[in-house]
Amino acid sequence: MTRIPLGAGPEFDRIRAIAEALGESAGTLGDDCASVPDAEGTLVLSTDASIENVHFRRDWMTAEEVGWRAAAAALSDLAAQGATPVGLLAAVALPREAPVEDSTGIMRGIGRAAADSGAAVLGGDLSAAGEWMITVTVVGRAVRPVSRRGASPGDGLWVTGALGAARAALDAWRAGREPAPGAREAFAHPRPRIAAGRWLGEHGARAMLDLSDGLAADAGHLAAASGCRAEIDLDSVPTAGDAVPAAIAAGIEPPLYAAAGGEDYELLAALPAAFGEADQRRFEQASGLAITRVGRMARGEGTRFTLRGERVTLAGFDHFR
Repeated sequence: MTRIPLGAGPEFDRIRAIAEALGESAGTLGDDCASVPDAEGTLVLSTDASIENVHFRRDWMTAEEVGWRAAAAALSDLAAQGATPVGLLAAVALPREAPVEDSTGIMRGIGRAAADSGAAVLGGDLSAAGEWMITVTVVGRAVRPVSRRGASPGDGLWVTGALGAARAALDAWRAGREPAPGAREAFAHPRPRIAAGRWLGEHGARAMLDLSDGLAADAGHLAAASGCRAEIDLDSVPTAGDAVPAAIAAGIEPPLYAAAGGEDYELLAALPAAFGEADQRRFEQASGLAITRVGRMARGEGTRFTLRGERVTLAGFDHFR
């Protein structure tokens, strides 16, 4: 059994225990995707569950948005490996009394997210359950999959897009308010960064993952997998426009708010130290997406976050914390 080192936290303690229970029946565990070499390169697979009242609430989103978001979360794992999507399978469970429009709406959203990423819906399963549960398994291909374990001291840490808008939407809903349009779009209609991940993989990315648990948590996962310390300058964190007023309303400095949020589905990439402004411009021209240097990898372990030169403590999302 090969295992990629995992970061700290209750969720990852459980994954370590599961790996021990699986023993020799386990393959390589701990990355965004499973990689299976074949004659045409590498087959890349991942699965992701979306559970009612954990990942979404039905009074927040339409059935189609729930389906889109569930598929996008899984497709984002392919983006983090620099893979090209081929297709997906969706297992959908709903209460027996749910109208047919709920299941067709979910699948319509899944189908549109798949098509937007160049993939097809290959099949799935439909079952009855006490609440909505959607599990999406994605299949892709990559010439050279980018793991989360390849970073080295001296590599720069770069983030695509901007962070914090999905957190702003969640905070608004929980307070009984309708989110700002941009924040709502970020949460209900995330866009897997497929083209960006592929470009970064082709242009030297050493390690990469998607920011589903937030920069504060995911930087630690990349650091643990790579055997380095991630040093993040929070003053450089790209903060989404709708996250700024939400942060101020919560009494939190915007970069802290953005870094500790989750569900962003942007990419965190470790790139060679030589990757600079010219490469940044080429990426942005090719992908139509911004990319920002937020730190570097160093010798050591764990994470180090600073704001205006002062060290701060941050924690991202963990299902079992």
